[in-house]
Amino acid sequence: MTALSVLAIDDSRTMRMMVTAALENAGFDVVTADDGVQGVEAFGQRRFDAVITDINMPNLDGFGVIEAIRSAPKNRRVPVLVLTTESSDEFRNRARSLGATGWLVKPFEEAGLVNTVRIVTGQDVA
Repeated sequence: MTALSVLAIDDSRTMRMMVTAALENAGFDVVTADDGVQGVEAFGQRRFDAVITDINMPNLDGFGVIEAIRSAPKNRRVPVLVLTTESSDEFRNRARSLGATGWLVKPFEEAGLVNTVRIVTGQDVA
């Protein structure tokens, strides 16, 4: 079986490394992007089973990423998770209204992130 692929978009190198390590240890194939513009470009170049995006990033924020991905009907089923330090209802509601699948707050627990990605991609949670 081929590993499920996840696109992780975050302007923090440390956060990209932490997300990559957590997901690769769980058997996922991870591609990272430094900001929303790079993330949307990467998303357009191949198929991903899920996307994880930060909200506060230069060039294009996470809201713009969600909007760009959801603008194409074929992308409406790809789970988009927000991983951010933001926890306000206003931000959550805005992300949800744009099509975000779920919301995780930093710092994250490795098992929680992995299980959330497994759930939204339809894998059984171990």
